Amino acid sequence: MHNREIIFLSKGLPKDSIYKDEAYVSGIWKEQSDELLVGFNQIDGDQVANPEYHGGSDRVVCVYPFEHYAHWESVFDGKLTPSAFGENLTVLGMKEDQVCIGDVFQIGNAVLQVSQGRYPCSTINKRNNNHLLLKRIIETGYTGYFFRVLEEGKITADSHIKKLFSHPEQITLSSVHHLYFHDPSPSVEVLDKILGVKELAGQWRKYLLDLKEKIQS
Repeated sequence: MHNREIIFLSKGLPKDSIYKDEAYVSGIWKEQSDELLVGFNQIDGDQVANPEYHGGSDRVVCVYPFEHYAHWESVFDGKLTPSAFGENLTVLGMKEDQVCIGDVFQIGNAVLQVSQGRYPCSTINKRNNNHLLLKRIIETGYTGYFFRVLEEGKITADSHIKKLFSHPEQITLSSVHHLYFHDPSPSVEVLDKILGVKELAGQWRKYLLDLKEKIQS
């Protein structure tokens, strides 16, 4: 039994920023909050800037394991700010190798289901003023992940995290990341097993189907 705990709650609206003299708009800059009102399609007061690649009902709540903060602070020899990865929930005891696609958690009175690992993008480098971070995140698989919302509700800073359901296939987020980014010859059987989990988010289903097609062609 893992001790699961909320460290930060964060939310934010898209804003204009500059990185290396280039302007960009992103929802990655989030402010710490005392509570999150979680709806089926988004968190109140929290939005994405680019809906083609972010957001939607499979990706309502972004989660990042707090354990990784110490890792990155050590690797890059500098302090990170809260919600450094643009996450809504920074949590302890729920790393990518401890959580499976389809697992269900109650946090506060919201009921949330793990839908996919995060497919990180270069905005993480901009947010942290670190051009190496994205590459290292992909190397380590310390990506964070997303919840879809099964029951809307409120999460507060002192809300408990309770696991309601462990998905029987036990496919960890780490294993999907490793297969996609680091396995030079993934087996069709393993891909089919992951694709057989109906709770897998549509976007990742597409990535894996494309990969399967490539292997079989």
